Amino acid sequence: MKKTYATSMPNHIGAFLKASRCFAALGINITRVSYDKSVDSHMLFLDVEGTQEQIRKADAQLEKIGYLQNNASNSSIVLIEFCLKDEPGSVTAILELIHAFNFNISYINSQENGTQYQLFKMGLHIEDPSRITAFMEQAERLCKVRIIDYNSSERAYDNSIFYTAYVRGLAKMLDLTEAQKQGLLVASNLAMQTLDEQGLSPYRTFDSISKFAELLAKSKGDQFVPRVTTHTVTENTEVILIEPACGSNTAVIKSCGEILCIDSGYACYAEEMRAVLRCVVPEFDAAPKRLLLTHADVDHCGMMNDFDEVIASHGSARSLIREAREENGLREQNPLHKPYVTICKILTSYATIDPQKLRTPWLDHSALKAPLTQIGFFDFGDLHFEVYEGKGGHLPGEVVLIDYTNNIAFTGDIYINTHGLTAEQAAYNQYAPILMTSVDTDPKLCSEERKAIMRRLGVGNWKIFGAHGAPKDYSVK
Repeated sequence: MKKTYATSMPNHIGAFLKASRCFAALGINITRVSYDKSVDSHMLFLDVEGTQEQIRKADAQLEKIGYLQNNASNSSIVLIEFCLKDEPGSVTAILELIHAFNFNISYINSQENGTQYQLFKMGLHIEDPSRITAFMEQAERLCKVRIIDYNSSERAYDNSIFYTAYVRGLAKMLDLTEAQKQGLLVASNLAMQTLDEQGLSPYRTFDSISKFAELLAKSKGDQFVPRVTTHTVTENTEVILIEPACGSNTAVIKSCGEILCIDSGYACYAEEMRAVLRCVVPEFDAAPKRLLLTHADVDHCGMMNDFDEVIASHGSARSLIREAREENGLREQNPLHKPYVTICKILTSYATIDPQKLRTPWLDHSALKAPLTQIGFFDFGDLHFEVYEGKGGHLPGEVVLIDYTNNIAFTGDIYINTHGLTAEQAAYNQYAPILMTSVDTDPKLCSEERKAIMRRLGVGNWKIFGAHGAPKDYSVK
């Protein structure tokens, strides 16, 4: 069992040592530690792994030793890196030594990395610089150790209560629940630690996340005013394209008395989208509800639970099922991307799907070789689509639908009409990549997929429905 503790560590000598003794005595392994006085002088984050009973006992003991206190102080810092074995209690000897020298810890950063060792970076308050030599001599008897020149990082130690204030601001904008706020607290810290490990400044990233949240909040309620256009395909078929300012488009296909939605935007706009759907399709509530996903990104899957049936590729379905099991989806399997995707899910109120609703009608190709591979067909009303799966340039599991009789194509995020974005959509697209960890998983491959789509369009006048922005009128001579 794994658990993340986000607590306020008492700001006095030996505080982390107490927690380490607690976990070591219970046989619990600490897999990630993050404490940075430059960011927040009180907040300590701990990822631990143990049995359910061990975690239960740790909960009680941490509460007993007072990890809800807030006492701030200032001091100069020396940053030291300790190379420790990745096993329960390995950090305890170092903490005992720090305690013996009466040093206070201002910064901790460590995480398991798949090897037998963890690199613990600790910022120590050193009142008497002459004592650091003796400390290092004794520390080297315990493990490999080195001093890192921290002056070059130009960080300001202002002791601000960053995490709680930052999360409180986002929560107020989007009316988040207590559970969402706790999740956002942990994810924000993980994002901060990820940036720190890469030597990147966190300020631009966290400012972008704030602006992203502001854009989400501005489009709520009466301010949710998507661009809605209707496109006649045949005598019996029309496409109603709903384009919100934030999130993916939703294309509603009405054909021969049936209704199909392609993609469904963000979950935080579910109530607003229901009102729009009832307005443009009066029979929507009474009709059978089917949703087809072009891929499994959070900005396309928000209203999955509103539908009776969700159609997806095997790759997308596997990702959605993993999320339903509280495992990492496709985006989150990259540890560098995980904190941002988690933040996006929390800010947009994303909910996982009941796997029983999923339907995968096409072939499952485990190793795609071409940029686009035909995986089957999809008939709806009087439309007949050939279905292609992309190799994963934007996201594995992505699909493209092409109707060669009626010259329409649905291309998801592989191809969008960037010149057809509204001003609001363009503003959103500036900040969304921060949360979505870039527009494309592999930009070069995605470019090849876009070219492959265009090569597959036959002679004639086409209407291409991308998942963001207006449809593209495209002529092939």
